[in-house]
Amino acid sequence: MPDIPGCVLMQSKDQITAGNAARKDRMEGKAAISNTTTSCVFQLLQEAGLYCRDFSECLCRTISTSIQVVLKALAEIEVFCKQIAEEEYVIGSFGITSSCWLPCGHQGRVVVLMGSTSDLGHCEKIKKACATFGIPCELRVTSAHKGPDETLRIKAEYEGDGIPTVFVAVAGRSNGLGPVMSGNTAYPVVNCPPLSSDWGAQDVWSSLRLPSGLGCPTTLSPEGAAQFAAQIFGLNNHLVWAKLRSNMLNTWISLKQADKKLRECTL
Repeated sequence: MPDIPGCVLMQSKDQITAGNAARKDRMEGKAAISNTTTSCVFQLLQEAGLYCRDFSECLCRTISTSIQVVLKALAEIEVFCKQIAEEEYVIGSFGITSSCWLPCGHQGRVVVLMGSTSDLGHCEKIKKACATFGIPCELRVTSAHKGPDETLRIKAEYEGDGIPTVFVAVAGRSNGLGPVMSGNTAYPVVNCPPLSSDWGAQDVWSSLRLPSGLGCPTTLSPEGAAQFAAQIFGLNNHLVWAKLRSNMLNTWISLKQADKKLRECTL
């Protein structure tokens, strides 16, 4: 569109083809359906954090002729972008709202339990990272050592309401929070202890050496804890899954660009 730089007009037709255009026919109203489907596909791509720029033509197809394939997952959609170099794919950060047109079930939540407010800064990083995946995150304060009954009461608040939940235990020094949660809930629990510079190397063992019967992994990165939760939710939530895949593509592109730049400098 010459009058609108960066935009291209996509026009659908009522024509239908088969056998690579060996057979052609006309179906009244097909163009409107195609246009609506294409718009929904690009809406999904945008909400997933993936979009293309500087392209002259973009053709969207579904692997199956059933529109339900479009509704299932972005994994079953092929997007063919002509005249686009690998470097011209752009990863953006778009929020996902509960009003999304696609019925995909509840998106889940992350509940971060901290031993004290001194760990708030560490927990805020987890919450911020969860937001990049469109995952709601709540922060709570409780101590499994000083108030085990209250810890279990808070846990019970999030059980049984039908919302998929991942608990993140943030406790410094001797970490009883994560193991206690893991031993008393069937929900996933991940330790993310804020290690100090003085005793951190010793303190981390309380998160790593757990009693038998507990499945409570440990990650020291707040962003890693959020990604752990996103990977769990991504098994059933196509938009979270797509954001994970977008991040992987973004990393891949960065590596390709860095390699290309290095080779150009050394040649």
